Amino acid sequence: MQCHYCDDDAALAVEKDGIKVGLCEDHFRDRLQELQDSGFLEDVRDDLDIDR
Repeated sequence: MQCHYCDDDAALAVEKDGIKVGLCEDHFRDRLQELQDSGFLEDVRDDLDIDR
């Protein structure tokens, strides 16, 4: 599978409702950083009651 954002091979693929999207390692890290910067990951951590 190819990355959604570039021509590299996808290192990770996610499927939901029959739609599959792949990301290379660099774009996966970029998206993860965006989620962290937005506070989304902290909200998930709080929802799951995960202690560091």
